[in-house]
Amino acid sequence: MAMTGTFGSRRLGRWLLRGAAGFTMLYILTPLIFVIWLSFFRQEIPSFPPDGYSLRWYGELAGNERFVSGFVLSLELGVIATAIGLAVGVPAALCLSRFRFRGREGLNNLLLLPLMVPGIVLGMALYVAHVEVEIATGLPILGSLGGLVAGHVLVVIPWTVRLVTASLAGFDRTLEEAAQNLGANRWTTFRRITLPSILPGIVAAAMFGFVSSFGNLEMSMFLVGPGRTTLPIAILQYLEWKIDPTIAAVSVIQILLIGAAMLITDRFVKISRVV
Repeated sequence: MAMTGTFGSRRLGRWLLRGAAGFTMLYILTPLIFVIWLSFFRQEIPSFPPDGYSLRWYGELAGNERFVSGFVLSLELGVIATAIGLAVGVPAALCLSRFRFRGREGLNNLLLLPLMVPGIVLGMALYVAHVEVEIATGLPILGSLGGLVAGHVLVVIPWTVRLVTASLAGFDRTLEEAAQNLGANRWTTFRRITLPSILPGIVAAAMFGFVSSFGNLEMSMFLVGPGRTTLPIAILQYLEWKIDPTIAAVSVIQILLIGAAMLITDRFVKISRVV
């Protein structure tokens, strides 16, 4: 009887755990489900129940120049900022993981600071810095594409440093020593031994950095120049004048792109190893 009671308690515990996990998943997915559903409403003013369903809003999206140009600019910013962030963040992570020097903890906190500072504060600080630099040097930094890219790089670097450092934490240094004992130089050792081992961290850093850059709103509002607009800013400006399922259609496109990128990435590199 006691053993039967123990098995029954374990089974009940498993059911409760699965029920809690299912409820949590449903709670997370409910907003996405409603956004996707709303994007197919036929009427311009959303109301429940819907009058019917249509793909009209996806056509409206393709014909909206601000959304298209905003998407292109956000995509370009994400790719460029991610590439520069990886070029800076990977060596920084290697330095912080491999060497012990004075000020190491301070440097580590400084590199992670953009994740802890609110986006509005970071955007305002960068805007003021650009103004001061332009006054001091005369360079056209304020509102330039270079200034906008530099701001987005600051968002990517913390993800790179954090995730690559996590990959290096479980790396066996004896593999590098063995390669060097067999005649490999430092570059060959890094390319053939270290890089494949930390590749999941680099890919995860690129993924999260790109998503953070692509969806950034607060900082971009301070740094974007005249005649340019990112996709989040275009969505915000559209909502100032109209509320229709076009915004839901834009959101669905973003969800599909990011979801597809994450699935493809996880197919070749198991991001769950570092995330």
